[in-house]
Amino acid sequence: MRKTSLIAWSLVLSLYGASLANADEGWITIFDGKSYEGWKVNENQDSWKIEDGAFVANGDRSHVFYMGKHQPMKNFELKVDVMTKPGSNGGIFIHTKYQDDGWPAWGYESQVNNTQGDPQKTGGLYNTVKVLKAPAKDNQWWTQHITVKGNHVVVKIDDKVVVDYKEPDDIEGTVRLSEGTIALQAHDPGSTVYFRNIRIKPLD
Repeated sequence: MRKTSLIAWSLVLSLYGASLANADEGWITIFDGKSYEGWKVNENQDSWKIEDGAFVANGDRSHVFYMGKHQPMKNFELKVDVMTKPGSNGGIFIHTKYQDDGWPAWGYESQVNNTQGDPQKTGGLYNTVKVLKAPAKDNQWWTQHITVKGNHVVVKIDDKVVVDYKEPDDIEGTVRLSEGTIALQAHDPGSTVYFRNIRIKPLD
């Protein structure tokens, strides 16, 4: 190969590497894959374990809340790699608050469910924007990407937009945008859900 060609390829590769670096800029990993540091499990702590770099949810209702230094969060992007076993249900909560027990009362839940009986499927904002056809498959990892900015929420599954929601100005109650933390859900003993590579990008 000619010297000029080698130089050209080196330039292309360096630019490609720079673009990848820019794509990763600003992202903060908030789960180390090996401990509960920065996280707090509420009821039924046996419903959670850490395995191969992932939180594994399986058991009676329980939630693990992010309690680290990067919360409360208001405007941000969140990416979580998720995998479900067949017939599993789970969720990712945003703008929520820690509570000792019960289903989280604050914020929105982005559904995790490909084949469990609940008709609301992966990516939807539970009881707000319903996704009725699962955009992901059991036994395969996907990335659930949630962006919150002002009154606007966008949810992507592997770069496909499944929710584009603008919250009304006159909304009332606790299921609304404000600020808060995120939480992951263990739904029931028949459900097994894996969560890994949890990272955020503050947008404030």
